[in-house]
Order: sequence, then C-alpha cells, then structure tokens
Amino acid sequence: MSAARRASRAAAPRSGTAGGLTIAEVAAATGTSAHTLRYYERIGLIRSVSRARSGHRRYGPDDVRWVEFLRKLHATGMPIRRMLAYAALVRRGDETISERRALLEAHRDDVAAKLAEQQAHLAIIEKKVSLYLDLEQQSARKRAS
Repeated sequence: MSAARRASRAAAPRSGTAGGLTIAEVAAATGTSAHTLRYYERIGLIRSVSRARSGHRRYGPDDVRWVEFLRKLHATGMPIRRMLAYAALVRRGDETISERRALLEAHRDDVAAKLAEQQAHLAIIEKKVSLYLDLEQQSARKRAS
C-alpha cells in the first residue's frame, strides 16, 4: 500500500469499530447487502479487505468509495464482466488510464442511449396523458351543458 493511501486511511474517520467499518456498516452505508459485498470480493470486484484479529472484514474509506462507485456502475446497467475489466485496469495502475477512460466513455454512451430511449417513451406517455385530460375536460363540459 502506498504511503498516500496509508495516510488517507489513517486520517479518515472511522466507525465505532476499531480498525474500520464492519461489513454490516458498509452494507448499510452503501445500500449493498453483506452477501453482495462478499460476492464482489470473491469474484475480484473488491480487493481483499483487511481483517480484524477476529477474522471479520474491516473496510476503510477507500473501500467504501469503491463500493459506492461499483453500485453506480451496476445501477446504470454495466454488466459484471465489464465492471471486472474496469477493476482489473484500476489495479494495473496509471498506465491504464486511457483504457479506463475508453471503457467509461463506452458505458456513458450506452447509458445516454438508454436515457434517450426512455425519454422518447416518456414523451409518448405524456402525450397520452394529455389526450386523456382533454377527453375528460370535454366530457365534463358536455355534462355541464
């Protein structure tokens, strides 16, 4: 671990648990289940998490930020295999910055296309809602006359 990373971990606020956050605390903080956290660690999406003497996982602030980012990638539809590719690039270091950017740009483009499609669907729904409002108003005027 680099000196900067050690300093970041040492300076970051911790929970009441000595040595970092428990898996339950990270699950609650990130909206991720403990099962998913263990799965992400098992498949290599999360690096091996440090352990307390008891053997329980202890997550640092960098771990939490990483999980939060993974959640955003997942929520925007990035497949696990693409997330794994991104994680592998991150672990390889700065020489992969261009590859990481390209991977995220491709994902951004996918998300933008899906958003555009959803906006087109929403426009059709809005048009139908407007049509029904007009029909209701016409019906109310007929009843009133």
